[in-house]
Amino acid sequence: MPDVVIFDRVCNLCSHTVQFIVAHEVSPTLHFASVQSAAGSRLMRQFGLDPEDAKTFVLLEEGLPYVRSEAAIRISRYLRMPWRLLGLVRVVPRFLRDYCYNIVARNRYRWFGRRETCMVPSSAMASRFLSE
Repeated sequence: MPDVVIFDRVCNLCSHTVQFIVAHEVSPTLHFASVQSAAGSRLMRQFGLDPEDAKTFVLLEEGLPYVRSEAAIRISRYLRMPWRLLGLVRVVPRFLRDYCYNIVARNRYRWFGRRETCMVPSSAMASRFLSE
């Protein structure tokens, strides 16, 4: 299974983050699945996560799930410089990173908005999205 980022496709912040990842990856390695898709929902359940309570990005890397700040830090390793340096946030204790992450996650619709329609990947990105 490829490394997969599961995201909320009606969340503006989440959708823009996926576009940012695609634009700044070293190579097109990551695949994507929205939590609203059959594939994303199935993967969430497979790893013991509730797809109905998706308040975080999930990174499935080498068959293991990573959530919240740990997922974000691990995703930074796929990015070109200088964005790869975001991984240095790892020096901050996890409970503080996740506390801040949870504040943003709880407020993401209010602060960044919510799409009325789901994000549709461009034809160039479509092959990197899991659908089933």
